[in-house]
Amino acid sequence: MGSSRTDTSKVSVLGVRHHGPGSARAVVAALDEIEPDLVLIEGPPEADALTSLVGGLEPPVALLVHLADTPKAKGKDAERDAEAAEAARRRSTDGWAFWPFASFSPEWAALRHAHENGVPVRFCDLPASHTLAERLAAAETTDGEEEEQEETEPPRERIDPLGVLAAAAGYDDAERWWDDVVEQRGDGEPSPFPAIADAMAAVRAEAGPATGREARREAHMRQTLRAALRQGHERIAVVCGAWHAPALRDLADYKVKDDVALLKGLPKVKTAATWVPWTHGRLASAGGYGAGVTSPGWYHHLFTAPDRPVHRWLTEAARLLREEGQQVSSSHVIEGVRLAETLAVLRGRPLAGLDEVSEAVTAVLCEGEGTRAALVHGRMAIGERLGSVPPETPMVPLQRDLIAEQKRLRLKPEAFERDLDLDLRKESHRARSVLLHRLRLLGVEWGIPTPHGGGGRGTFRESWRLRWHPEMDVALIEAARWGTTVSSAAVARTVEIAEAAELPTLTKLTEQCLFADLGEALPEVLARLTDRAATDADITHLMSALPPLARSTRYGDVRGTDGGHLRSVAREILTRVRIGLVGAVRGLDDDAAGRFVQAIDETNGAATLLGDDLAEWLDTLADLAVRENVPGRIAGRVNRILTDAGRVDAEELRRRLGLVMSPGVEPTRAVAWLEGFLQGSGLILVHDDRLLGLIDTWLLGLSEERFVAILPLLRRTFGAFGGGERQEIGTAVTRLDTGGGTRVRERRPVDERRAAPAVAAVLGLLERSGA
Repeated sequence: MGSSRTDTSKVSVLGVRHHGPGSARAVVAALDEIEPDLVLIEGPPEADALTSLVGGLEPPVALLVHLADTPKAKGKDAERDAEAAEAARRRSTDGWAFWPFASFSPEWAALRHAHENGVPVRFCDLPASHTLAERLAAAETTDGEEEEQEETEPPRERIDPLGVLAAAAGYDDAERWWDDVVEQRGDGEPSPFPAIADAMAAVRAEAGPATGREARREAHMRQTLRAALRQGHERIAVVCGAWHAPALRDLADYKVKDDVALLKGLPKVKTAATWVPWTHGRLASAGGYGAGVTSPGWYHHLFTAPDRPVHRWLTEAARLLREEGQQVSSSHVIEGVRLAETLAVLRGRPLAGLDEVSEAVTAVLCEGEGTRAALVHGRMAIGERLGSVPPETPMVPLQRDLIAEQKRLRLKPEAFERDLDLDLRKESHRARSVLLHRLRLLGVEWGIPTPHGGGGRGTFRESWRLRWHPEMDVALIEAARWGTTVSSAAVARTVEIAEAAELPTLTKLTEQCLFADLGEALPEVLARLTDRAATDADITHLMSALPPLARSTRYGDVRGTDGGHLRSVAREILTRVRIGLVGAVRGLDDDAAGRFVQAIDETNGAATLLGDDLAEWLDTLADLAVRENVPGRIAGRVNRILTDAGRVDAEELRRRLGLVMSPGVEPTRAVAWLEGFLQGSGLILVHDDRLLGLIDTWLLGLSEERFVAILPLLRRTFGAFGGGERQEIGTAVTRLDTGGGTRVRERRPVDERRAAPAVAAVLGLLERSGA
């Protein structure tokens, strides 16, 4: 162990916060002074071969380590084990892991320094192959697919070292303390790393020795450091989290045999590593990233504009406000700088921080208006940006094909949301639509059709909202098993979905095939669809399956698809719906009836699109409308459809409504009938005074007890209308009162005793307003 004590003099341990501009600048200064012949960085060793690409990367970026293949099945039931392993592989947090870097990350600064100076650089953390294996084993245990493992590690309370040190320094905010002593340090100040290591050593002494995964990580770091010393390196710089610094600096205090024992027999899986673009939003702690920072945009600003950062920040804030039409002058900026610096002095801070500049923006640039200030804070604090990786970065063929498609179609992935409107009659627009629909089939939700656009509705126009997320690279890697191009992968994935899909899923899949221009997959999907349609007896399945199929039939020619076979399957499904409709509505409660009303509306829209079958569908509804055992909401809705289609005239409608509202019918059924009839639009009451008068008279004739009982249902019915629509109905009711309609309703005598409190309240309000 004596040689180990001597060797440690060749090691400089730089304990950092993982994302901090002051730490990054201090690391660069320390490396300039040390002039190391090897740099070790906390990170996955699988990425050692990727360090040569650092010069072509534009941060923020992340190292991605993922399973290289599907774990092989074990046991007697190989098929079951393979499915379980595949499910585990595809878990979003079990089959891959990210190590993000921003321009202000100390690890990134060390990587760039080593690359620019030709210094070898390696990652020294516990290999991701062990980490991912542990995650998968834990996931399998959670799913009950393995025997319960014994508890080998007692639970340990996690200590916040920054919180301890901040409290010792008299701070109640650990983030502010770290910013003051490290992140906002200027150039030329003494290195903070010896003091950081001593402080962390004191905290660790109180916390006790590391255990569990933390102990294994530090054991591997020490083993990597020992191996580097044996290789003859004379000046080794280690960049790691501040918490780990004492465990590496005091190398001689740890026995080699203990570290070997900790690492012996660890589970391992085969992995692959690459660089992927990252975003500031994903670096923010608000996004759930454990090592994230509150304001990546502010840290990026401190790192890239170390001279006069407050002046530059407030100048940029003023520019953003002026772009939004706000009146902000240079004098606002000058006064804002003075306020921020004064607040920093009063609070004993070495430099105005984000809190101070934010208060200056609100108080001076925005003149105290919080809503105006929120615009600046939201955009600048995160400072959203998307990094990039060079073409030579390791990628699966599917990723490369998507990049080529993005370049060909001029669709650049961005971290910001942006809207995209497409006209499918233009070839280039149609190609963009096809790509976005294919990616959605592969689970890559780069684009989401907006509800107000044509997306998913078979028209000539589509509207999309685009935003690229880093996790989409993972989705592409996982989708690579289906094909090497977006087209081939989407075809294979569609066929796979169709094999086990129920009827509603198959009809939606048919529509997706048309949108994604997957002619190769369509025959297989249609074959499955035909089989399912012939055997599925569930009326709700048939009704939910019909609308997307009808849309595909009606608008298939927009995308150059023959709709003949689709139409025959759709007509067969509609026929079966007509046959089973009467029996399906019997005995439904209110909630089930509400859902069935929606299904009837959608089926009616599908029948309208099919055209030739509409008359027979309306005949079925006409038969259903006069049956007594039909739930009120359904009966009312069917009568409204028939009225709008011209199958029930005004006189017949009033007769039917009169029967429903007769004294022998329960008021709750009458209100349910009315809710179904008026659902979607109540304007029919505005244009038919006799119909409105009939409802008005019925309501006035109810006893107080019955009226109170149905009031919640009435509120639900009329509350669904827009404000303008309710106002027009109210105006129509006023016409009845004043004789402007076809009849005047009988006025009830006013009960002055009951009205007195309301009159008094109104008079009081008028007096307060000065009226």
